[in-house]
Amino acid sequence: MEKRGKQIIEACLQEKSKNPVDIFNNIAQLDFIRIHGPEHHVLDGAALLTAFYNAGGNIDLPNSLNELMKRGLQMPGATCGMWGVCGAVSSMGAALSIIDGTGPLSTEASWGKHMEFTSKALHSLSKTGGPRCCKRDAFLSFQEAIQYINENYDMELQNKRIECSFSEKNEQCLNEKCPFYKKPKKKVAFICVHNSCRSQIAEALGKHLASDVFVSFSAGTETKPQINQDAVRIMKELYGIDMEQTQYSKLISDIPNPDIAISMGCNVRCPFIGRAFDDNWELEDPTGKSDEEFQIIIKKIEEKILQLKNCYSHYPIGHEVENRVE
Repeated sequence: MEKRGKQIIEACLQEKSKNPVDIFNNIAQLDFIRIHGPEHHVLDGAALLTAFYNAGGNIDLPNSLNELMKRGLQMPGATCGMWGVCGAVSSMGAALSIIDGTGPLSTEASWGKHMEFTSKALHSLSKTGGPRCCKRDAFLSFQEAIQYINENYDMELQNKRIECSFSEKNEQCLNEKCPFYKKPKKKVAFICVHNSCRSQIAEALGKHLASDVFVSFSAGTETKPQINQDAVRIMKELYGIDMEQTQYSKLISDIPNPDIAISMGCNVRCPFIGRAFDDNWELEDPTGKSDEEFQIIIKKIEEKILQLKNCYSHYPIGHEVENRVE
């Protein structure tokens, strides 16, 4: 553990962020930090000290980090379950005591204020419940620590919405029950026969307008050598999107299995993709028609993309939406 502690200190000294969560995430991704483990007793408080220093805090950072490591290494693993005190909270409490120079015989207000911080942080953890997650517990503690520092010192630590990127590595992840769980995006496939016009437009507009809700793909049962050139030209004019930069005509077998499959229209022959479509948008193929007719179809696709985004942004992953977009 001492080796890991020293590696944490070395990594902290390279960080310039004023957001302790960013510092924590950067270092927690390194191969010497396990998904759970007593290294968090050093890392969590060290990230807080580093952000404090970067925001203008008056501390000797190398000496403060080494003192934090010394204290963190004294804490045994599994303190949350065996002692009823989370190591992340204790680590940040240690960081505050180092900042203020507080000790067991201190009589000034910091002694009690640090107790107030740790009690609030532990209460926040208790509301979420177990099993333990060293990442979730750190995030909850950071939220309280950032608020505490911003209220009690003449400085401001940066803060932003926290989304966990460690869920897949944690076998005990609470998933949707965790306030930091990042829900996987649905994969939406737009399908037509040749994958050269309507479905390509839908893929481009899906990426442009709804990438925060779902991942867009397009495919066909046959392919064309290039995307419809009128569609390419008009999409550039309307949205500044060059579909030929990142898109090309593809077969259904070339894309991931979608969560949602949408047919562009079955006016002539409906492609078979191995399962039923979730919706059929019944759009006329504008190929060979005027720019005005192209624009009408593009605007219809835009409307349907936004309706689809609104529909699925209100439902969790795995929820079946009974009333599909009309």
